[in-house]
Amino acid sequence: MSRKPVAAQAGERSRVELTFDRPQSLSALFGQYDRNLVALENRLGVYITARGNRVGLEGTAEQVALARDVLNDLYARIQRGEEVDSGLVDASIAMAAEPTLDGIISAEKTGGAPPIMIRTRKKTIVPRTPAQAHYMRELVHNDMIFALGPAGTGKTYLAVAQAVAQLITGSVQRLILSRPAVEAGERLGFLPGDMKEKVDPYLRPLYDALYDCLPAEQVERRIASGEIEIAPIAFMRGRTLADAFVILDEAQNTTPAQMKMFLTRFGQNSRMVICGDPNQTDLPGGVAASGLADATMRLNGVEGIAMVRFSAADVVRHPIVGRIVEAYEGRDA
Repeated sequence: MSRKPVAAQAGERSRVELTFDRPQSLSALFGQYDRNLVALENRLGVYITARGNRVGLEGTAEQVALARDVLNDLYARIQRGEEVDSGLVDASIAMAAEPTLDGIISAEKTGGAPPIMIRTRKKTIVPRTPAQAHYMRELVHNDMIFALGPAGTGKTYLAVAQAVAQLITGSVQRLILSRPAVEAGERLGFLPGDMKEKVDPYLRPLYDALYDCLPAEQVERRIASGEIEIAPIAFMRGRTLADAFVILDEAQNTTPAQMKMFLTRFGQNSRMVICGDPNQTDLPGGVAASGLADATMRLNGVEGIAMVRFSAADVVRHPIVGRIVEAYEGRDA
């Protein structure tokens, strides 16, 4: 791709023309009925024209520069086989506006592989927000990571993807996924079936993440062989989890005693990720009774333990989810 700048200084009107060398990629770049271009116009305040393989951008110098970087980023992602959707457009806008991510954006614009990625059997995952980029670095470099923030920020999904990648390469021998089986206000009563069938509804989000990273037959085979274990936190008591990648999801619903028990299961050549939203707990005593809040207070600053914090700005689900989180955080502040 090449570009021809026509003007400018910050605050003045500027026009830039981009030329794409693969016209067959433009339908994916523009989106159905040009919805990706419309989203850029609405979010960044630029005016976009498209003729053939040329795209014109007009607005202030800052707006045009951001729109140019986003289109370059999305185009590079398409060349790597990624699917561009509205969530990715929003994420790319957020990343382009983040100065600490200049290196990542620049690497992706040139068509090279991004420096931060997770490869699984089904897909290659790259960060969609600055916080995700930081989190993915910590998943590689630290043995214990607390991922803290609202739903939809990719905390559990990225942890599962990293765990699958390490299981595939053989750097760990087992993948252990756990959640506390706490009712969230719904009275589920007596559930039919054996123990697995009783607890599976609580663990469904973990299965969903696994199936997104591994073919279904591999997931089933690895669960049957014991390479992948999905169980409530109560099943961890009395064990030492060595040579394993261990993930605790919905950690805000653990008690301090459960959290201490879980953290002390840590074994040789293992990695442990604790995911949760400190501001949302289903425990009767509220946040004050949460083992996650207690652990982050006690362990903050301890060597070898990383704390990664997400906010509503990092939500990568439908954009309305981010606005909902912001509304609730504002009310609870």
